[in-house]
Amino acid sequence: MPDLRRGVLYGVAAYTMWGLLPLYWPLLKPAGAVEILAHRIVWSLVAVVAVLAVRRHWSWVRKLLRQPKKLGLLGLAALIITVNWGVYIYAVNTDHVVESALGYFINPLVSVVFGVVLLRERLRPLQWVAVGFGTVAVLVLAFDYGRLPWIALALAVTFGVYGLVKKQANVGAAESLTVETLLLLAPAGAYLVYLEAAGQATFGHTDAGHALLIAGAGVITAVPLLCFTAAAIRVPLSTIGLLQYIAPTLQFLCGVLVAKEIMPASRWIGFSIVWLALAIFTYDSVRTARATARERRSAPSESSHTETSRTASPHTESPPSESPHTESPRTGCGNQPERSTT
Repeated sequence: MPDLRRGVLYGVAAYTMWGLLPLYWPLLKPAGAVEILAHRIVWSLVAVVAVLAVRRHWSWVRKLLRQPKKLGLLGLAALIITVNWGVYIYAVNTDHVVESALGYFINPLVSVVFGVVLLRERLRPLQWVAVGFGTVAVLVLAFDYGRLPWIALALAVTFGVYGLVKKQANVGAAESLTVETLLLLAPAGAYLVYLEAAGQATFGHTDAGHALLIAGAGVITAVPLLCFTAAAIRVPLSTIGLLQYIAPTLQFLCGVLVAKEIMPASRWIGFSIVWLALAIFTYDSVRTARATARERRSAPSESSHTETSRTASPHTESPPSESPHTESPRTGCGNQPERSTT
């Protein structure tokens, strides 16, 4: 199977598993959201260490220990993803699946805003239009809920910040998850010990199936992440951008069709505006990616043509007296097409 097709399948698998998570967390009741979160941290560490052991991939540990800045960034990422996981589990187990789906729908738009505010990136006109529609959608949904959709905003913001921090850290997915969960192991373990001592723990106090499902939280955290990593190195970023909508779409369907959450007309209007914003954003991203790819393909041929012209025609060569670092007006860099910037 070609690498591209394999990468797409990995990506579809990753986002499908993430999209179906709302069906998993309710199975862990009567465990509360914080207990589930603590177990997710512990069992995720177990799962990812097992994967690394099978791969015999430990050489990165010594290198990372010599880079305190990266360790600090991963510590910050650990705190942020803890909040994200906790809010998401709470949302699903309190019948706010649709609102959690909204958070991941607007996440790309929030990430774009972060790029402008924090990284001083410049947006293209259609990106501004998409962000504008996204803002209107949040206001419409705030009116519908009678409050700000804080679950959606918390998920979108934390996941956006998490992505920025992970980008700065530049550590592999499995390695990063190992460090993050290891840093969180002490507080998570302490909380589980407290629950056990207080007689409030559910793990091991119901049936074996429940215990296996709680332990499985580590697998369902690690496996999609590894599939996503396998996809990211095989397919273009524009394709990943399209695949990412699989997860919130499935989450939305889980909320509407499985959890039977109420969807009044005003809420449908708000989501429709979100989907319009994402359609504009996706169209602009794909168009820009294709234009950039065409420029990259044409650049070598144009360069080759220029060199041939300079060799064939004596009128295009620079005079012998010119500095070797000075380009002829006809062959200078000014004739190369400008690349679009984000």
